[in-house]
Amino acid sequence: MHPSPGGEHTAMAIALEDYGQNQAPTEFDAFPGGSSLLRQAFRHRGLPESSLKIMLSSLSPGTLKQYNTTYKGWWKFCLEYHLDAYSASVPQVLQFLTEKYESSAGYSTLNTDRSALSLLVNTKIGSDDRISRFLKGVYRLRPPRPRYSETWDPTKVLEYLTSWPDNQDLSLENLTKKLAILLALATAQRVQTLSLIKIDNIQKTQSKIIIHITDIIKTSVVTKTQPVIHLPFFTQNPKICPSRALQAYLDRTTSVRNGESYLWLTYKKPYKKASKQTISRWIKDMMQHSGIDISKYTAHSTRHTATSSAKRTGVSMELIRKAAGWSLNSNVFAKYYNIPISDDTPQENFAYAALSSNS
Repeated sequence: MHPSPGGEHTAMAIALEDYGQNQAPTEFDAFPGGSSLLRQAFRHRGLPESSLKIMLSSLSPGTLKQYNTTYKGWWKFCLEYHLDAYSASVPQVLQFLTEKYESSAGYSTLNTDRSALSLLVNTKIGSDDRISRFLKGVYRLRPPRPRYSETWDPTKVLEYLTSWPDNQDLSLENLTKKLAILLALATAQRVQTLSLIKIDNIQKTQSKIIIHITDIIKTSVVTKTQPVIHLPFFTQNPKICPSRALQAYLDRTTSVRNGESYLWLTYKKPYKKASKQTISRWIKDMMQHSGIDISKYTAHSTRHTATSSAKRTGVSMELIRKAAGWSLNSNVFAKYYNIPISDDTPQENFAYAALSSNS
């Protein structure tokens, strides 16, 4: 057991005396997993057993995976201090957060910890003013920073694709990867959203293709409509037109779908549904072949690139927010996405953009 900071009679020591140890995990209790831990926490609150599965379904698999990291650390902390994992006090939670802060955790991580523990601990962690004050202090001492201070120029990818043969002359592998990078850049959507495109939700009109996303995504809430993607036919350069690439991909994969309703298939037999991790790899492959340093940028950086480029060319903030799925009052773009192109961008791209805007 760690010595309590600040002497023998700290808030932690007092809280331990007040609480007791009747629900503390022991060295023989293995971490049961985040879902099991939450289920047991709901039982401790007297919730009906028949409601637990529905309540757990309110959390996406991604959120549960993220919270699981918090719960593993919390379980270890409770084991060390002989605490009840389900009914710890605010001083005990603050001790946990402080130890993580001292181990270099930043504001975003600790704020996620607060959200996770507010579901688990039978204490009002989410709204307690002491927890809020602590996190405000963390924000000032160790403010969150954007992942990227600069982004890459999308014209590198577009120029690379322009050198390729027409869609009908591409291998299925190249056509698949081409479509992945074009949709990522043209829509500014997360890879998760792109991975959920279903062929029955793709509608073609004379001037564009419209895609409705009906599955639950990261930003889905009851009061918010699902994303609708609009892809106009790009007549200036058909080789980089995402709508044409999409149509070619649908035509090419029709005979190998075997009833698969989702858009993306692996390009080798047995042509099964592609995961979002696979789609991310395709996008990174295209970035690398286009001369983008993938040691600095992930597939998600297409979102930064697309929105920042749109802003530079005069697209309104309202349209950028709508396309990217941010709320009207969101400041995410201003804080994390509106970033300059990296210094290695050729100067002629500026001239090209300036001349194009006046043509």
